[in-house]
Amino acid sequence: MKVSNFFENFLKKDSLFEDKKYLLSSYIPDEVIFREEQIQEVANILAPALRVEKPSNLLIYGKTGTGKTLSIKYVLKSMENIAIKNNIALKTIFLNCKLKRIADTEYRLIAQLAKEFGRAVPPTGLPTDEVYNIFYSLVDKKKLVILLVLDEIDQLTKKIGDEMLYNLTRINAELKNAQISIIGISNNLIFAENLDPRVKSSLSQEEIIFPSYNALQIQDILRGRSDKAFRSGSLGPGLVEKCAAFAAREHGDARRAIDLLRVAGELAERSGSKLVEIKHLDEAESKIESDKIVNTIISQPKQFQAVLYSIMLLSPEKKKIFTGEIYELYRNICNKIKFNVLTQRRVSDILAEFDMLGIINAKIISKGRYGRTREVSISLDDRLQTKLKEIIEKSIQLSD
Repeated sequence: MKVSNFFENFLKKDSLFEDKKYLLSSYIPDEVIFREEQIQEVANILAPALRVEKPSNLLIYGKTGTGKTLSIKYVLKSMENIAIKNNIALKTIFLNCKLKRIADTEYRLIAQLAKEFGRAVPPTGLPTDEVYNIFYSLVDKKKLVILLVLDEIDQLTKKIGDEMLYNLTRINAELKNAQISIIGISNNLIFAENLDPRVKSSLSQEEIIFPSYNALQIQDILRGRSDKAFRSGSLGPGLVEKCAAFAAREHGDARRAIDLLRVAGELAERSGSKLVEIKHLDEAESKIESDKIVNTIISQPKQFQAVLYSIMLLSPEKKKIFTGEIYELYRNICNKIKFNVLTQRRVSDILAEFDMLGIINAKIISKGRYGRTREVSISLDDRLQTKLKEIIEKSIQLSD
């Protein structure tokens, strides 16, 4: 069958979706339910910006999928509309600190901020002080309040260090006309506790904590989205309830629930089904879980990848693998690809992290006076292991 024929036939089929945008993370609803209290708190703190007065810095905490980013975007969108309508000098900037090439060095972060004001800065080559000066000159042309949102701010300090945050908070001392307020969003509830006291003091932020959604709240969120996203009669019985139950099990992650529903719909459509059923939801959960694991491994340091690769090489040969065997193979791999070899204790810590992520099962076994070891078995299916092996081989440039 020619691919052009496939596309022709695809266009003739009725879609299960009415409008998929309602299931995308970029969608901002007209009303954010179950977050009214938090949204009002954010609005109270940021409102002075509409009088061109600098609001307090703000830190927002909550687990993944608790509506933090959505609520901030919702408030900022409303403020932008009011500012445009009343000709108020307000600018909002939203940066995801997890994205590479935006927030992996201080230079790139400030270059990105300069870009928000229409000035392209080369990705490397200038002294960092000069990039700061370029940014200052762009920002300080007129009286202006800037609301700078750093989503996943903990990733920024993890990659660059908290000195960067200190520099950002001190920018206002250099500016004569403009003022910047920082709004940090973090999944790490103790993020601020780990900051240098100097940084913590200069931030002097207000804090808002977003609680997790419960299963009934997630059901209401899903119904509101699915009524607009799917054609009438496309969802099978009990689908929304089971999807909400899956997400509630994941600490009330509404974003995951919305993703699950969308992927289930896509899988149902690909299979030619006229209805999104529970089996499609189960398949979607398995697919999302696999994608999550793959993304986690890709983002890990190469040393972590080498440890996991060692486990995967050993697992077909034996049902039970012990820490010593893993370490021996890991060390051989590192020597082969000219990596520094981590200590056995550090590798043991990495195994504990993989266990926590559900990638392996690691049971601690006592060997009496010979100490303790971990008995390891891998928790991934063969298809996913094959995929991960290929990814890691490419990442650590391992060749036979």
